[in-house]
Amino acid sequence: MAGGGGGAGPVVGMVLFQVIFAGLNIFYKLAVSDGMDLRVLIAYRYLFASVFLAPLAYFIERRNRTKLTWKVLGLSFVCGLAGGSVAQNLYISGMKVTSATFASATTNLLPAITFVLALIFRLEKLAVHTLPGQAKVAGTLLGVGGAMLLTLYKGVDITPWHGHVNLIGDRHPGGQHGAATASSNYILGSLLCVGSCCFYALWLIIQAKFSNLYPFHYSSTALMCIMTTLQSAAFAICFDRDVAQWRLGLNIRLLSVAYSGIFASGVALVIMAWCVQRRGPLFASVFSPLMLLMVAVLSSLLLGEKLHLGTALGAVLIIMGLYAVLWGKAREAAAAAPATATP
Repeated sequence: MAGGGGGAGPVVGMVLFQVIFAGLNIFYKLAVSDGMDLRVLIAYRYLFASVFLAPLAYFIERRNRTKLTWKVLGLSFVCGLAGGSVAQNLYISGMKVTSATFASATTNLLPAITFVLALIFRLEKLAVHTLPGQAKVAGTLLGVGGAMLLTLYKGVDITPWHGHVNLIGDRHPGGQHGAATASSNYILGSLLCVGSCCFYALWLIIQAKFSNLYPFHYSSTALMCIMTTLQSAAFAICFDRDVAQWRLGLNIRLLSVAYSGIFASGVALVIMAWCVQRRGPLFASVFSPLMLLMVAVLSSLLLGEKLHLGTALGAVLIIMGLYAVLWGKAREAAAAAPATATP
């Protein structure tokens, strides 16, 4: 993977990333509904990811990899803390008292938060006096607006299929009392999801610096996952020492941690690290609205949730915003190319 800003590779990579994470939301919700402790799930996720990635990193990058330094280890620890331990525990805690669709909807604040942080850390230029700069700002606002419309406005039911598949079924604990408790905690769940989004945006910024310092995507991702495993396991053990929660069988819990570890961390985070290095943190963040659409569809197909008019209208704004930012980034890259091509 050579460096560079152009090509369709990063676009395809980020679409694949969002597909994998849409599936992750479904598995998270199933595991939570089965009674699995959230903190244990996160610890197992990164343990599986570490076991999957460490051999790949050793064999694929052993000839080119540079020596580890304390700075590399420090950045991997901070990356694991921001994007792994803290962000994931906040996100899955918020999803427990809201819904898979709502939790994924809050991630669409990510482009705006990442844009602000990228400006602060001088990884992006505002350049509102230029057309590409205006396109990036407008696209970010359109994406956030579409996500908010999708979340706050339902409208009529436009579900195109009429199946009765609901993998959660009647496993919601507490019946009507549990539903009332979840409703009373909806504000808390929203704050947890937004907090997760802030830490995830911070991780994107740190990851951009980490990728430039240590551009070995398998090794850097493996290091981050190992750090997150240690952090998450320590956190989980402090709050839940029930041995039964750590026992995995041939059930949805094992399937959830295996999928989240191997695909959502082992595969997807390598893709993310590569895309962030090539196109920057803002480019990676603007694809997050796609996950909301995918989660809405999968939740309708598999969890019995309905699709509404607000979903379709929000989708239009999200796609428009995504293309606006991509266009602005492409124009900036094209404008910068002649300047860097010295004779």
